[in-house]
Amino acid sequence: MSWKSRAADSTPKSVVSRKLTLLLCIGCFCAGMLFTDRMWAVPEAKGIPRRMGIEEERLKLVTKSCDPRIKDEKKESNDILGEVSKTHHAIQTLDKTISNLEMELAAARAAQDSILSGSPISGELKLTEPTRKRKYLMVVGINTAFSSRKRRDSIRATWMPKGDNRRKLEEEKGIIIRFVIGHSATSGGILDRAIEAEDKKHGDFLRLEHVEGYLELSAKTKTYFTTAVALWDADFYVKVDDDIHVNIATLGATLVRHRSKPRVYIGCMKSGPVLAQKGARYHEPEHWKFGEEGNKYFRHATGQLYAISKDLANYISINQHVLHKYANEDVSLGSWFIGLDVEHIDDRRLCCGTPPDCEWKAQAGNICVASFDWRCSGICNSVDRLKEVHRRCGEGENALWSAVF
Repeated sequence: MSWKSRAADSTPKSVVSRKLTLLLCIGCFCAGMLFTDRMWAVPEAKGIPRRMGIEEERLKLVTKSCDPRIKDEKKESNDILGEVSKTHHAIQTLDKTISNLEMELAAARAAQDSILSGSPISGELKLTEPTRKRKYLMVVGINTAFSSRKRRDSIRATWMPKGDNRRKLEEEKGIIIRFVIGHSATSGGILDRAIEAEDKKHGDFLRLEHVEGYLELSAKTKTYFTTAVALWDADFYVKVDDDIHVNIATLGATLVRHRSKPRVYIGCMKSGPVLAQKGARYHEPEHWKFGEEGNKYFRHATGQLYAISKDLANYISINQHVLHKYANEDVSLGSWFIGLDVEHIDDRRLCCGTPPDCEWKAQAGNICVASFDWRCSGICNSVDRLKEVHRRCGEGENALWSAVF
């Protein structure tokens, strides 16, 4: 075959080859453009984005701190919170004032009813008394019995100030402390004369118009609050047993936190079983009122130490003749507040154990208000052990005199 003939035969193949090559080139170019648009990112120097982000955040913070509108917003927010707090405090104060006025009005009505009926006005209903001019923080009544002389002496030797210090406590700190006792069944007998002689020596008794007896503790509690609120105008009225240890300054600091509240009931709240079995300690003769056998009492403060605000003490005084008494005085007190708008405050520092419990808490900076042994409902052998408990769990004498209430 001649050269021309071969050239003629190869021409179509060459043309086809060039067309195919051109199409392949165009396809590759398009694919490359598509791939480049989707996948290719401009490389950045390592660490630059992070530094740029930090700088931007700093710039934003500086801008915010310099923006007067943001400052005004923060100031306005703080002002709103401050106003809310002030309003809340004002409402609490107003509520307490209204409650006081209601109690005074009730007392005035009771006095008026006594006058109209020709009955003598009892001491707790007298409207004007010189002792009411002085305002006190709290009245602490230590429940005691004729046979408890050694217990009283152990308290005087430990946590209760004596003589001039007790009077100083009343004048400077507004704290009244008294042993609370009534009279014997034979008025003017040897038991009463012994208390009179002890009171003449120490001057730290509050005598009640009440006949002493273990089964009469509910009546004694009612008479105590009625008498105390008539004699002293205080924010709180406290009942204490004579076989426990108390830190007075810590008690005062605890109560002060609730001073603005109108009706408070403070103690170690419990709900023990209602004992229906006769002969059992703390037997409840009216157990049927609490439902089926095995039921528990409503929440109430344990009897070793509890405190109530003035409004509640006034309530007891005004309604003393219609308040029901159960066998156990702490249950009776709790029952008197059922149905009332009362805030129950459960504070476990009012019922610490004896050493090492109260000692460990004192070392940790959480000083107990009261300490006793649960198994004895007080400090077991308190006459012999109270000094040791005071040494290990007491707040120190300076704590009381340096305290500001």
